[in-house]
Amino acid sequence: MAKRILTAAVGIAFGITVLILRNTPLFPVTIAALAALGVHELLTACKTGFGEFRVHYIFCQLFAVSIPVTTYFSVDLGIRLLIAMVWAFLMFAGFVADNKKMSYNKLAIMCTSTTLITLPTTCLISLIRLDEVHGPCYVVMALMAAWLPDAGAYFVGSAIGKHKLCPDISPKKTIEGAVGGGLVSMAVFVIYALVYRAVLASNGIHFDIGFPVLLLLVFVCDVVSIFGDLAASLIKREYGIKDFGKLFPGHGGMVDRFDSCYFVLPAAMYIFAALGNKLFIG
Repeated sequence: MAKRILTAAVGIAFGITVLILRNTPLFPVTIAALAALGVHELLTACKTGFGEFRVHYIFCQLFAVSIPVTTYFSVDLGIRLLIAMVWAFLMFAGFVADNKKMSYNKLAIMCTSTTLITLPTTCLISLIRLDEVHGPCYVVMALMAAWLPDAGAYFVGSAIGKHKLCPDISPKKTIEGAVGGGLVSMAVFVIYALVYRAVLASNGIHFDIGFPVLLLLVFVCDVVSIFGDLAASLIKREYGIKDFGKLFPGHGGMVDRFDSCYFVLPAAMYIFAALGNKLFIG
């Protein structure tokens, strides 16, 4: 537990630094690295990594890096779509050229895994661009919405969990833990929003909090995060692995730490885009 807490503390400190320096090259480089490492871990876990399909692996890594970077520098959407089209073409061209070794199932795994990691990770850039004032807060809240339910579920489930949620996929998850994790998330989000409002008010920025939107955000992301976590567990079970990597001591790899984020970040982004003006009012 001490190792997990220390790793989390270091990660939070680094994340805060990246947000503070969001207008420097550190921000897009960090997001691109998150995407590239996630793609590496998932492809390796699914036995479609560098050791199996080197050229395709390199194509996937180029895609994972180029989409966040071009998004950060506001490259025209048409150019980004062209990058995606060229990547898809090269993947299928490689499939034709290497058809004796590569099956369509492997190709599909590589394409799906790469987009599953890259596009949601890029949402971190889109989130911070949604609002000049509240953009960094959107990023923090989106990550909180992905991680808090799991943390809350762990502690509540350990204390009072009795009824299994999905025993065939994740035997340790309980219904009590899932509900408790959601309640913990709601409580923390309310406290965070109140503190955030007070901090900005002390700097001359005043607004009201739309608590119905806040609770809607927490509820939707809580449900989505559960499915994201179960999906990752199912992949690990299918390939007979405990963790996707060992990058974070006590936490596993990048995908182990960000599995729920890949599902929550897009959901949070669309909620903030549609209802952000009703969350922080004024």
